[in-house]
Amino acid sequence: MGAVAFKEWAVICRALAAGRQSVILRKGGIAETGGEFRPEHPRFLLLPTYFHEQQRAGIKPEYLPELDAAEADRPPPGTLRFTHVADVTAVRKLTDLSAALAIDPAHAWTPETVRQRFHYRAPGLYLMTVRVSALPAPVEVRDRTEYAGCKTWVELADDVPIAGATPVLTDAVFDRYSGLVETLLTAATRSSS
Repeated sequence: MGAVAFKEWAVICRALAAGRQSVILRKGGIAETGGEFRPEHPRFLLLPTYFHEQQRAGIKPEYLPELDAAEADRPPPGTLRFTHVADVTAVRKLTDLSAALAIDPAHAWTPETVRQRFHYRAPGLYLMTVRVSALPAPVEVRDRTEYAGCKTWVELADDVPIAGATPVLTDAVFDRYSGLVETLLTAATRSSS
């Protein structure tokens, strides 16, 4: 059973579900202690959020079809739909903007979005590499007022079964993707030294 959900832009959830990216960049929510993200849970359900214009302006043009598909598949008001679960395989705090920009091929955010998020409040971003799996069937639960707000983690009142979830990427493809992220970060670290 899974009872923890992670709020993320719907377009990013869609890219994760499609295997187009396996990283999540996070600054931190206003409601989080000190306004800083904490990777509190090693496994979580992806909870898509819908702020259409913010997402449209913040992603690369090649991801716009994912955004349109996410909007078209949006659940009805008062309902949350879960389709994927993520397992964290690595967490890094990026304190150098060049490292954050170096992983550009690995995610949907525009470089300008990365810069804005990196510099918001205090410099830095968290990078989580995640292994995403599709639930056997979508699960819908009632939205609750306590799930609202600028927070990353949501403790769900309802359990969501995750048994039988299937990875969206094969082991070999996921390993190549993770290796690419590490290679990009290592190269950025070397060039900034």
